[in-house]
Amino acid sequence: MVLLAKDIVEKDFLSLPRGTSTFEAAKQMNSSQRGFVIVVGADGRPEGIVTEWDYLSKLVAEEKDPSKTRLEDIMSTGLVTVKADDGIDFISQMMSERGIRRVLVIQGGNVLGVITAKTVLSRLKEYVDQVSSQIARLQTPRY
Repeated sequence: MVLLAKDIVEKDFLSLPRGTSTFEAAKQMNSSQRGFVIVVGADGRPEGIVTEWDYLSKLVAEEKDPSKTRLEDIMSTGLVTVKADDGIDFISQMMSERGIRRVLVIQGGNVLGVITAKTVLSRLKEYVDQVSSQIARLQTPRY
């Protein structure tokens, strides 16, 4: 039993156009309880990501006006993607090596969703519990 990206992907995520003000985006991030937003271009394709860290380092620390600053001004580009059939072991290793907490899952050229470090950790626990339970059942002598 191997967990694949398509098994743990979060299909419900926040995405906003690049021209959205950081103030409006922050309100939507807050109401949806998300720590990031995927920034999309006019064609609806992902172009970048804005995280809590981007808000701190590129907006607050630089004393920019959130009502005048757009997501495109503070987004990080070069989104990291994985394939829907990539295993959780590969994904977690890659996230660890690159020091990132979020990846986009791509299937057939389309964005299927997002995997976060939090998701990986919670699903790994479930996975380990299931495997441990199966091992325990197999090791129990049948009388």
